[in-house]
Amino acid sequence: MTDGTIELLRNDGTTEHLSDYEGNVLLVVNLASKCGFTPQYEALEALQQKYADRGFTVLGFPSNQFLQEGGSDEEIAEYCRVTWGVTFPVFEKAKVNGRNRHPLYRDIIDAKDTVGLAGPVLWNFEKFLILPNGEKHRFRTKTEPDDPALVSLIEANLPR
Repeated sequence: MTDGTIELLRNDGTTEHLSDYEGNVLLVVNLASKCGFTPQYEALEALQQKYADRGFTVLGFPSNQFLQEGGSDEEIAEYCRVTWGVTFPVFEKAKVNGRNRHPLYRDIIDAKDTVGLAGPVLWNFEKFLILPNGEKHRFRTKTEPDDPALVSLIEANLPR
C-alpha cells in the first residue's frame, strides 16, 4: 500500500499529500523536457483531460537524474503549460533514484514491469499506475501513455 502521508510539493510551492488523491487512479511519471520521449506530454495531458472528472490524475515529477531536465521549477512549469497545455499537477524537480530519491519513488519502485522487473527507474517517462486499492503497475518509458494495456487498467479502475 502506498503511504498517504507522503508530502508532495508542487512546482508553484503548494504543498499536498498523497492522501489528497486517495481513492483516485494515479499515473506517476518522471518528466524531462529535453528527452526524445518528451512528446509523451501530449498523450499524458489527453489522459488527464479524458478521465480527470472520473477520478484519475497524472502526477508529474520532473527529474534531471538523466541530465535532460535542467530548468528551474518555474521554467519547467512554464514549459509544461505553454508547450504542452499541461493541466495535471507538476511537482518540484525530484530525484527518482539513489539514496535521496523522492519518498513517493521509494514507495513505488517495488512495482514490477511487464517482464517482472522492479527496482530503479531506468529512464525518463517511466510510468507507475497506482490503483485506488493501492495496487501498483509499472510501465517503462517506451510504453506510450495511450497504450491499450495502460488505458484498459485505468478504465477498469476508475472510481466514478
